[in-house]
Amino acid sequence: MSVGSPLKQASMNGAVARLRELRANLAWAFALFARARKSAVTPIWRARLRLAIATAVGVAIILVTMIVLDAPAVTAAQRAPEWMIVMFEYVTVFGKSVWFLLPILLALALIACFSTKQIARMTRGVLAALAVRLGFLFFAIGLPGLVFTIAKRLVGRARPFVEGSAGPLVYHPLGWNVEYSSLPSGHAVDAFAAAMAIGTLWPRARPVMWTYAVIIALSRVVLTAHFPSDVMVGAFVGVLGVLLVRDWYAARRLGFVLGADGRVRSLPGPSFTRLKRVAGQLIAP
Repeated sequence: MSVGSPLKQASMNGAVARLRELRANLAWAFALFARARKSAVTPIWRARLRLAIATAVGVAIILVTMIVLDAPAVTAAQRAPEWMIVMFEYVTVFGKSVWFLLPILLALALIACFSTKQIARMTRGVLAALAVRLGFLFFAIGLPGLVFTIAKRLVGRARPFVEGSAGPLVYHPLGWNVEYSSLPSGHAVDAFAAAMAIGTLWPRARPVMWTYAVIIALSRVVLTAHFPSDVMVGAFVGVLGVLLVRDWYAARRLGFVLGADGRVRSLPGPSFTRLKRVAGQLIAP
């Protein structure tokens, strides 16, 4: 028997053990989504009267914007100086959810790989808490954009740059054409979902994230890719999607808790100091 055979066998056994641990981590993650609700309380923002009034006001604002503001805004955008167009062409690239989803997915993959039985129980707890919050960010940012990427092509509103469209109220519903997929703005959905989701977990980040979302929304109008009402609907959709995902997590006490008063509060997560310590333990030789 060669010397290399035992080493090769040991290496294979180690790989099999690691795959089993990875499978166990994935099973744990999926089990969280099958977790029973721990609260039947309806979040306060979803009270019927409150929701009906907010919906009526929102629809009225959007309709007025479509009729009064959309056409003048596009005309003004077409006269924007060249430097402004160039600037917003650069900025608007950062309005897609992929900039958030890929790093989150990579972080979740690393957690799944590093979380083994060999590490301390406290370290596994920190990684689990971090995974729950990253999972929330992934779904809260990704799901609204995914749903409305399909819906916008079925609504069929003509984009401002479509030649021959007679104003901002041209629709070709139930089609599947990118030129008739203006409502809502996908960039606005993604940007406002990211701002809302990140701000929900880390309130101190709200000023930066909301500024980012507004700039992305403005870029879509300046570049005549969307009407103002498109980005308004996108903002509403992004925020609403995050609230629904947050409520789903809160009802199961995953990162959030739903109080008896109907208010959703975030549960305390691992501190930055503890995260730094755990990272040091995992990468230490």
